Amino acid sequence: MKRLLLIMAFLMGTWLAGAQEQDTSGAVMGYIQDGDTIIFKNIKEIPVFPDREFKNNRQYRRYTRYIQKVKKVYPLAVEARELLKKYEPEYYVLETRKEQRKLMKQLEKELLDKHKDELKKWSISDGRILLKLINRETERTPYSLIKDFRGGFSATFWQGIAKLFRNDLKAGYDPDEEDQVLEEIVTLIELGYL
Repeated sequence: MKRLLLIMAFLMGTWLAGAQEQDTSGAVMGYIQDGDTIIFKNIKEIPVFPDREFKNNRQYRRYTRYIQKVKKVYPLAVEARELLKKYEPEYYVLETRKEQRKLMKQLEKELLDKHKDELKKWSISDGRILLKLINRETERTPYSLIKDFRGGFSATFWQGIAKLFRNDLKAGYDPDEEDQVLEEIVTLIELGYL
């Protein structure tokens, strides 16, 4: 009986020792102060948002639909940011306006080929969210982006089209007031919670 208990204790000890793994999530630094070691470790930031109170089921459904729309639109805004980083230096290096227009036409065609079918299914509110997110990601309004790359006439034309659909290309992104809910949702998406 003692032998069986010894074998069980040995097996249990090796199992517990194997279950404990080293934390290799980041480099740990520290210093010694008054005989105590104080350790610094980078940990993931945890945002704290106000608790959402919904008066009824309709408000809750509207909020969840808004989350779904942002999740659908956000990857396109991130792609816009990456394309701007990639093509803006190329654009300004080109010497003639003709070469710049050619680059923009090529990029526009490439984007339309890639996203045309998806964009056809979007609603006006999806477009409004995309405009806000492009402003958030690029730190420039869609109007100023169009004006810089396509010219003032084109920017004014597209602003007029946007106004027909109750949108505004010049509207900024205000994460503290008007776009607080959108900022909360995007932050949760970036952290992987949604």
